[in-house]
Amino acid sequence: MSRKKKFHLFENVEIIDTAAKGKSVAKSPDGRVVFVSNAVPGDIVDIKTGRKRKSYYEGKAIKFHQLSDKRVTPECEHFGVCGGCKWQHMNYEHQLAYKQKEVTNNLIRIGHLELPEITPIAGCQKTYFYRNKMEFSFSDSRWLTEEELNSEEEFTDKNALGFHIPGMWDKILDIKKCHLQEDPSNLIRNSIKEFAVDNHIEFFNPRNRTGLLRTLMIRISSTGEIMLVIQFFKEDVEKRELLLNHIADKFKDITSLQYIINEKGNDSIYDQDIILYKGRDHIFEEMEGLKFKIGAKSFYQTNSAQAYELYKIARDFADIKNDEVIYDLYTGTGTIAQFVASKAKKVIGVEAVPQAIEDARENAKMNGIDNTVFYEGDMAKVFTEDFIKENGHPDLIITDPPRDGMHQKVVKQILSILPEKVVYISCNSATQARDLALMKDHYTIEKSQAVDMFPQTHHVENVVLLKKKGKL
Repeated sequence: MSRKKKFHLFENVEIIDTAAKGKSVAKSPDGRVVFVSNAVPGDIVDIKTGRKRKSYYEGKAIKFHQLSDKRVTPECEHFGVCGGCKWQHMNYEHQLAYKQKEVTNNLIRIGHLELPEITPIAGCQKTYFYRNKMEFSFSDSRWLTEEELNSEEEFTDKNALGFHIPGMWDKILDIKKCHLQEDPSNLIRNSIKEFAVDNHIEFFNPRNRTGLLRTLMIRISSTGEIMLVIQFFKEDVEKRELLLNHIADKFKDITSLQYIINEKGNDSIYDQDIILYKGRDHIFEEMEGLKFKIGAKSFYQTNSAQAYELYKIARDFADIKNDEVIYDLYTGTGTIAQFVASKAKKVIGVEAVPQAIEDARENAKMNGIDNTVFYEGDMAKVFTEDFIKENGHPDLIITDPPRDGMHQKVVKQILSILPEKVVYISCNSATQARDLALMKDHYTIEKSQAVDMFPQTHHVENVVLLKKKGKL
């Protein structure tokens, strides 16, 4: 016999802080932490808990007795359901303060690190409409909001083009206006949905594996170029061409119109053939006169303007001399490597994704950069003693790993060669703190600065400069 879930109701509780994944924090009467999904520090609320964990509760505010002075009115009509911009109800100034606090706390609490005076977080000038890439999903059985369910109205339009409900792989919220990507993103998405519905082009059902339209990707570069990639579940030449011709005729400014026929179980495009329908198979990003060719599978920082600020901070921290050899670990498409190459003797980039390395080499050639070398391979396997003998001892290492941080073998190799400087860029200050703790006997933290790449969310980047200590 299954246990019945036991819920708790905590009344008149003050929200005191923020936590990971965009949640806020309160304390229960028994002293345990309560993670709350829909409140702002300073709110006084009643909380209904879900499952009780060993040392904490998870809950939702069901009644607000007093609203925080940190609150603002969310811009987006989908806020609270979509799950994408969890901090839209918090003033941007306070978003920055809590991001700064999270980074500092992680470095001190997890890494037990001695920090210099912290440089204030770099905020974004644009707090909405800042993303250059958005991905939307089609569904023939859209998610109904609480208001719709309570209305007792019968809904016949079940098609959706929007975002997955958090934690639900088969539930899509229909999006009317998203505040993350500039126009004409919303116009394009809404026009495609309307045309598909009017012309009976079936939306995908992932459970039954039926329908035609799967996903839509829109890229809008800082140069104003637009890429559109439609993913179909199967080939239907008549309906596919009907939709693609409509898009091409209505949106003549589209630089690259491409499509995919994907019959497999998931939506990932990285093992799929991308077919060009109209225009180029790429668009261009630009930064300080450098051009970067972006294809459908290319990685590029999703906030173009703030990526420039991030790279400038990293370059400033590095203080590169023209006789220095630089290793750029986890180089991606080599954006950072090329951004700093003019100041260095040589830059060596390493990346595991073959397509990214192809892009890096092509971009370097296009930009007339002849002092960069790019290697493809797993960082933990490529970054060896033989690799260092071949490419020279680095004076500086720039590392920008994924959220999981650096592999232990990579940290160990850095410590075996001990370059004078390390610039560590991280999108997860918790794993950054873990890695820095392994290096603290050999390096001091000279500078640290958080950078906000994603306003209205809890995500934050951090840049740290390490300098080698004297003889131990």
